[in-house]
Amino acid sequence: MTSTAPEARQGQDAGEPHGEEPASWQQRLRRFGHAPRPGTGLRERLVPPYTRPGAQLWAVLGISPPLAGRLVRWSAWGGPLLVALVAGVLRFWKLGSPHALIFDETYYAKDSWALINQGYEGDWPKDIDKLILADPSKVHVPVDPGYVVHPPVGKWVIGLGEHFFGLTPFGWRFMVAVLGTLSVLMLCRIGRRLFRSTFLGCLAGTLLAVDGLHFVMSRTALLDLVLMFFVLAAFGALLIDRDWARRRLAAALPVDEEGVLRPDAEVAERLRLGWRPWRITAGLMLGLAFATKWNGLYIMVGFGLMTVLWDVGARRTAGAIRPYPAVLKRDLLPAFVSTVPVAIATYLVSWTGWIVTGKGYYRDWAQTDGRGGSWTWLPDWLRSLWHYEYQVYEFHVNLTSGHTYQSNPWSWIVLGRPVSYFWEEQSGCAASETGKCSREVLAIGTPLLWWAACFALVYVLWRWFFRRDWRAGAIACGVAAGWLPWFLYQERTIFLFYAVVFVPFLCLAVTMMIGAMLGPAAGTGPERELGLMTGDPSGERRRTLGAIAAGVLVLLIIWNFIYFWPIYTGTPIPDGSWRDRMWLDTWI
Repeated sequence: MTSTAPEARQGQDAGEPHGEEPASWQQRLRRFGHAPRPGTGLRERLVPPYTRPGAQLWAVLGISPPLAGRLVRWSAWGGPLLVALVAGVLRFWKLGSPHALIFDETYYAKDSWALINQGYEGDWPKDIDKLILADPSKVHVPVDPGYVVHPPVGKWVIGLGEHFFGLTPFGWRFMVAVLGTLSVLMLCRIGRRLFRSTFLGCLAGTLLAVDGLHFVMSRTALLDLVLMFFVLAAFGALLIDRDWARRRLAAALPVDEEGVLRPDAEVAERLRLGWRPWRITAGLMLGLAFATKWNGLYIMVGFGLMTVLWDVGARRTAGAIRPYPAVLKRDLLPAFVSTVPVAIATYLVSWTGWIVTGKGYYRDWAQTDGRGGSWTWLPDWLRSLWHYEYQVYEFHVNLTSGHTYQSNPWSWIVLGRPVSYFWEEQSGCAASETGKCSREVLAIGTPLLWWAACFALVYVLWRWFFRRDWRAGAIACGVAAGWLPWFLYQERTIFLFYAVVFVPFLCLAVTMMIGAMLGPAAGTGPERELGLMTGDPSGERRRTLGAIAAGVLVLLIIWNFIYFWPIYTGTPIPDGSWRDRMWLDTWI
């Protein structure tokens, strides 16, 4: 039976044993029955095949080979769609509850409504929230421009839901729930491509579906879930581009008389990979991320470095003697042009409403306070936008006012200080000994998933540093790009829910660790190192124990999500039950 472990049949760029290509005399002896030592061929190292369940599994289930083939093909999309369906049902269940503007929805729901209706954010009265909740039909969009500190894409997304369903809790949360559901589908497919396993891909998506922070953010009209969606989409596009480029290299390499693909230094160093549409798609997604929240810029830098290193690894594997100069000559400029200018153009286009209407905040700065100077040759709208962005930057770096739920990024990974979005105490609760029920929406990850991710990150870093596993490096890059920049702003008021941007990569890290717990199948290169040959009782026992441990961990994570369900959804529960879920004092 073929393994679902991420190590199985997965070629690496460098550092992993790939097996050896048979020598020429071995090739000549094949016709006389010589069997060379098993290894991973160059084609499989460039574009590893997907794992497939072995014939033994189908025989046990009583499924014929033709039907088994159809099931395998169906599962590539059927499995992810099924996981996404479950995630969508969870996220849309009573989406309009609580019937309130919870936490920062008080800003984004109203700004989004103004954008959809007039193209720029308005200056809302302070007491407008009650009227919005009581009778949104009586709410008038203010004409005076409002000062906002985030780019408009996330608010355009939220406003799209309000356009179809009105200025209601369901309306302003609708599109965020859609993106939350689609991100689960994307992660299933991304995990499948990363690990070459449909099972592990669906497992990664399942973990994301039952993560509490992702779940709460999918049901709240804030910008961070929108940012996460575009970041994940960019990562997926770069992953597809990686496979595309390596297939292009494989197609250009020579094949010997035995049909074996051979490395070639000249091809590997001189081949131009040409048009790479998925890299342009990644640039578009990174631009949308940057145009949602500015920390998308750090992620663009991190992903840019990652994809350049992927090109280096591909050319080295294909036979390049000097892969870095080759990438510098052939790939670096096209990579830059297809991502950075595309992202910047996307960012500027996102401000179209502000530019065209001419009524947004600071829109006329260039004609008034900004007249004169050495930059008057630039369009007035561009100078006004630059001034606006500089003022926003000053606001962000100097935002040091205290907040009850602020936290240091060091504490995020262990869920040190979650954020309470909504709290309500209800009296006359018959199920409670105190006669009181508590109702809360707490933005906190599923604790067992996040605490398992702490160990998974250590494993991922070990795989990257000591085994040079590119998959581990990609996961580490996703986590680092979304998390490490916040350490530069130790004095700034920041919150744990910002971490939702790298939650998908935590799920990938846990999935990779679980794949290692399951262990590889018998009979291929990496498995022989572990002593897991067919018929080896110790290997079978190891796989059985690994499967039990992995299954228990996944079931505990799912149970943990179910246990915390009331404080994710604002479901009223007895005061004692609420306190039972406050595992740490800092959660209150």
